[in-house]
This record gives sequence, C-alpha cells and structure tokens, in this order.
Amino acid sequence: MSENSYLLDTHLLLWIAFDSKQIPKKTTLLLNDWSNHFYYSPANLWEIGIKNQLGKKDFQIDLELLQGVLLDHEYRLLTISGEHAIVANNLPNIHKDPFDRMLVAQAYCEKLTLLTSDKTLAIYKKNGGFPIQIV
Repeated sequence: MSENSYLLDTHLLLWIAFDSKQIPKKTTLLLNDWSNHFYYSPANLWEIGIKNQLGKKDFQIDLELLQGVLLDHEYRLLTISGEHAIVANNLPNIHKDPFDRMLVAQAYCEKLTLLTSDKTLAIYKKNGGFPIQIV
C-alpha cells in the first residue's frame, strides 16, 4: 500500500458517520484530501455490532447504513487474513481490546497507518515501530 494509505479505527468511523465535531481539524483535512486512501476493517463493523447489541450509547448505528456511508466516501474494505490473526495474537500485551489488536495487526501487515484516538495504541508505535497516528 502507499504512503498515504490509512486504516481507520472504530471511533473515527463513527465520528465520520455521525459527522461529529470530535474530529480534529487536522484529521478532517487529511480525510478530505483525495490523494489519501482510507480503509476500514470487518473488525470495525463487528465491534460496532457487538457494542450496539450490548446497548452502548456511542455505538447505536445500523451497520448497513454505516457501510453505505463508508462506501459513499470511497473507503475500501480490508479483509482479515490468517496472517493478520497471527500477528494480532503475537502483539505485545499492551492493549487488551481484541478489535484494536486486530486493527494494529492489519495496519502493520498491509503497511497502512492506523488513525486512532486511542492514546494507548501509541505505545505500539513507541515500543515496536507500528504505524499508528493519534488523531
């Protein structure tokens, strides 16, 4: 993948879908730059679906509607491979969330930069050189 290719974390996807004011201006500029390529993962959708069913307030969105918004923005679906699962399994035990661990692994394997608001994930960048950008 190219230098300007990004994997979006789940909260960022939700912010995009809800046109949230929580998206920092610098990130909005990045998202609006058509020379950049953006990806999302089935792990994002799975996390949203599970947390929606558990009644979590921030995750109340129809997955089909969300997928439509993502495709309208020309975001690309990055499938999960066996290699991704192996790398996620072998990550240092910094972050316990299996969805975030999968996103870190996918970004690493596919040479994408993971855009996230989760500052805990920055430890993967600091300690292991994983491609993570905090927004």
